[in-house]
Amino acid sequence: MKYFDIAIKQMKDNDIIKLKPLNIFMFSLLNLKFFIYIFFFTSCVNGNSKKTFISSNEKFYKIENINENDIISDIIEIYDTNKMVFVQGGKFNFGSNTGLEREKPEREVIIQSFLIDKNLVTVEDFRIFINESNYTTEAEIFGNAIVYDDSVNIWQLVDGANWEFPLGKSKEIALNNHPVTQVSWNDALSYCEFYDKTLPSEVQWEYAASERGKKKNQLFYWGNDLVVNNKYMCNTWTSGYPNAIGFQDGFKYTSPISHFEANSLGIFDMAGNVWEWCDNWHLPYEGNSQIFPPDLLGRAQRGGSFLCNSKYCYGFRLSARSATSPESSLFHVGFRCVKNITN
Repeated sequence: MKYFDIAIKQMKDNDIIKLKPLNIFMFSLLNLKFFIYIFFFTSCVNGNSKKTFISSNEKFYKIENINENDIISDIIEIYDTNKMVFVQGGKFNFGSNTGLEREKPEREVIIQSFLIDKNLVTVEDFRIFINESNYTTEAEIFGNAIVYDDSVNIWQLVDGANWEFPLGKSKEIALNNHPVTQVSWNDALSYCEFYDKTLPSEVQWEYAASERGKKKNQLFYWGNDLVVNNKYMCNTWTSGYPNAIGFQDGFKYTSPISHFEANSLGIFDMAGNVWEWCDNWHLPYEGNSQIFPPDLLGRAQRGGSFLCNSKYCYGFRLSARSATSPESSLFHVGFRCVKNITN
């Protein structure tokens, strides 16, 4: 059974379940945080720069007549500068004419500047969010999540599997410095919005992964070879599939964040480790008349995972795409956040 089919069953069995809202106390704290931010934000305005914050609930803020140095010095410091990277906007060729049909056509797009997390959201990060927000994930509500059993080559719902125990309650607990998994798209977006951020669009993700489009003529941001100088450049499935004996990159499942080399922008794990949720639906690109089959419908994902291999998935290529229903939680899918900026 494919994990898409399992996800459909999971939705049917739980079709009236709703996520647990933030309590009133946390909502008040968020409002206080917002007004403190507004005060600090407006105090940074100089005579030549006009900055307008649209809304605490908007996914972006607007900056008018301001240069990049002002952005970095006056605004970015407010948003986890030790955890986020400023990506200057511009033009680049999005998609691929040589990849799979769902990656076509390649076309030029214009993208605004934005901030993106240097690392995937970790188990420790997510635990802090859970404690601060009193949030309950969809896997915890459903009572199960999707795990791939490589010993028998099947996807299955595992009772008790969640972000703390991605393989199930009888298995080991997730390590703090590894990317959090078993979080649905809804869970990931709730995390981002709690910190006044959002999930990246596919365009943003590919732009950042390809180093502002500079590496678009390559398979990966480091080049075209998975192994360089006898060293694996990312966490992928390096043994036989489906049954695995030995892992040449050092990991069977997830790897610690920052373990593999970052791209030139300073962003880690933009290939392999875990698929990353994106904000948009997984639909054919403009100019592509393809009709996606049911297992390709859902919220978009990028980056590939530790389950990907060049023989059957190749999802860690820069232009590769995937999708899953937004309610699904899987043990090879995580996320990172962005903060949008417009000029």
